[in-house]
Amino acid sequence: MSHINKILITFILLFSANVAFSQILIPEKVKYGIVIDHYSGGILAEKNADQKISPASLTKIMTAVVVFDLLKNKKISLKDQFSVSKKAVEATRHGESKMFLMFNDKVSVDDLLKGLIIVSGVDAAIVLTEGISGNEESFIKLMNQKAKEIGMNNTNFDNSSGTYSKNNYSTVRDIAILSSYLINNYPKYYGYFSQKEFTWNKTGGEPIKQENRNTLLFSDDQIDGVKTGHLSDSKFSISVTKKIKNRRIIAVISGLPTMAARAESARIILNTSINKTELFKLPYNKDFFSIKIWNGSSSSLFAKGRNDDGIFYNLSKNTKKPKITAEIEYDYPLEVPIKKNQRIGIINIYNKKQLIHSEELFAAKDIGGQNIFFRGLQNINYYLWH
Repeated sequence: MSHINKILITFILLFSANVAFSQILIPEKVKYGIVIDHYSGGILAEKNADQKISPASLTKIMTAVVVFDLLKNKKISLKDQFSVSKKAVEATRHGESKMFLMFNDKVSVDDLLKGLIIVSGVDAAIVLTEGISGNEESFIKLMNQKAKEIGMNNTNFDNSSGTYSKNNYSTVRDIAILSSYLINNYPKYYGYFSQKEFTWNKTGGEPIKQENRNTLLFSDDQIDGVKTGHLSDSKFSISVTKKIKNRRIIAVISGLPTMAARAESARIILNTSINKTELFKLPYNKDFFSIKIWNGSSSSLFAKGRNDDGIFYNLSKNTKKPKITAEIEYDYPLEVPIKKNQRIGIINIYNKKQLIHSEELFAAKDIGGQNIFFRGLQNINYYLWH
């Protein structure tokens, strides 16, 4: 049976704004777009968010994520050096970015990541994939496994750099999922995406200095990522994020006609989202977030959401006297054993009976089974009094 915990919170917002939450618009020139609040996971606005696009160099975000996974698990190190193949040197097509690697050079993972992320080098992407997996094809399997793992349900990667292929596709929603995952899981390495320039001490020549393709990094110090892209079919795209005080907004847009239009649209979306919406937190309450357990080594289990310090949700800044209610839904009794971080239910948050936020809940710890004697007593009690 489904079991529900309910809680009621009433408060009055002490500010107002000129537009409603639902009226946060993505500029007309943006063909595909989505805006999310990173901490709540809430979608603030979207437009054609599930239509397929060529992700172009946004593909390199996933390439970096796979490398970060290996670094995090100590399978490779930043000091490891990979050889530059002939394929890597010759792979860059006309108009594509490159790090200017030389055949047979030995290049560190650290420099290759800078070449991949800051410079957006096709050659850097291929050297990383070959150095890690032996060939790009094997590395692509890791990319698609990770995409499936984190819920990128409308994505398929066919290369590591984003060069055009009809089989290399994604959606702005999936790229937003990827960007949020990147920020959440790799704080140690995320700083690569905010670096404004990289100088490569090229073998047999003068050092080559190149600036980050994300021009917004130079005009707004609160913008610290993520990645730009461009292909003739999908035109100009970007995944961009801005952090200010307790907020982080992520916007992914595609289909812009020019670099200038991409930058202008992204800036408008980020600033409007921050100015017109607010982030609230429902703190974890010991009683409300305790779910009853049947036949477990404990009588209850603490449930938590995507954040360790509470459930975050968004409201428009002109919301008048909201009346917030929250419900936890779960199947009772939960079957044991239960593993830490196992999905056990969902929390729904309402404003005056209108659903404004829904989020999965997970077990905060392992729960084993009860011994046979106490399980028998509890079963008798359940059938007598349930």
